[in-house]
Amino acid sequence: MNILLIGNGGREHALAWKIRQSPLTQSLLIAPGNAGTAQVGENIPVKSDDLAGIARICRERKVDMVVVGPEVPLVIGLRDLLEAEPGLGHLRIVGPGRSGARLEGSKDFSKQFMLRHGIHTAKARTFTESQLDAGMQYLEGCRLPIVLKADGLAAGKGVIICSEHDEAKRALREMLADHLFGDASARVLVEEFLPGIEVSVFVITDGHDYVLLPEAKDYKRVGESDEGPNTGGMGAVSPVPFANDAFMEKVRTRIIEPTIAGLQRENIPYRGFIFFGLMNVGGEPYVIEYNCRLGDPETEAIIPRIESDLVELLVACGEGKLKDQRIRITPQTAVTVMMVSGGYPGDYLKGKVIAGSLQLNPTLLFQAGTKATGTDVVTDGGRVLAATGMGNGIMEARDRAYAALSGISFEQAYFRRDIGVDLLQTGKS
Repeated sequence: MNILLIGNGGREHALAWKIRQSPLTQSLLIAPGNAGTAQVGENIPVKSDDLAGIARICRERKVDMVVVGPEVPLVIGLRDLLEAEPGLGHLRIVGPGRSGARLEGSKDFSKQFMLRHGIHTAKARTFTESQLDAGMQYLEGCRLPIVLKADGLAAGKGVIICSEHDEAKRALREMLADHLFGDASARVLVEEFLPGIEVSVFVITDGHDYVLLPEAKDYKRVGESDEGPNTGGMGAVSPVPFANDAFMEKVRTRIIEPTIAGLQRENIPYRGFIFFGLMNVGGEPYVIEYNCRLGDPETEAIIPRIESDLVELLVACGEGKLKDQRIRITPQTAVTVMMVSGGYPGDYLKGKVIAGSLQLNPTLLFQAGTKATGTDVVTDGGRVLAATGMGNGIMEARDRAYAALSGISFEQAYFRRDIGVDLLQTGKS
């Protein structure tokens, strides 16, 4: 079949790499793609938020299935548009419509959804700019630390954790009155801080049934020892040692299944991925956030662990036939380390030539913010490369990922050197 994959990051390179391996894949198009996806498919110069352009590709290239990587096209209604387009009724689409994508597109909607359906989550209240004074008063009664979340999409950077009340008040003012994250922070959630360890859990669902994918632990802070500002993600580890059978049974029965049942009760059709950002609080899972797609860089860690044909799973999702689907997952560990541009997540330069071999084997090097310029591959984003090492345990996988990065360089390149170390130090691997 002819498959169109939407997006241009490391997540999309990992998905494209896996999709290309399927005998069901006749042609693979990526819009817009990057220098890495061009190794396994055909890049199409259409941006992921150009909905009309994507519909045109589907018609002109006789696309059979659309797989949506990033959140923005889902939140702005790509599925809704494609389903309404004449001549595209045959499309299998992996990704929810606008109504389902609100799980990620609005933190306030998702919080209220969790509360309506009895899903464990942190307490929170939402404020707008007109309620700034009330928000300031509310902060005074909050226990420290305090979590502030932009309601809308902020490229993974709309969360601020404050250790002092004055800091929280400044941050709330910057987000609401000074529009720190633009329209995304027109509404801000003031949320209870949950002490614990984060874990990312993923399912693919057709709105009725679901298949559980490998879990991962993401590393959000730019600095080692989890210091510095939040980023889109600096690395990931899969599997997660503390996500044992007992913990995952709680996740299934208390979070995943009530979420899918809640979507059904609210008549929200959903075919695609759901990312559950969880906090393990003393062995109890709490939902921090939903995403309506796979995470990045978690995808670069979980996709290599899936041994079965991913396209079969995607087709079953698109056709609403996930009931009897199963997947095989390798017991090997994957450790992914992101190499980023100096200055990220703040200002950074693009166009820096990347030196070294970017071949996918033996270590998987997924390209994120790259583009081809003549015979060179240059940086084209904050997160540039994701090196995924596979091994028998975290240590071996780490060694392979970092060995691969040692052969790659570009001006002002940076990566954390402690991905997975916390799991080793706590004796959980």
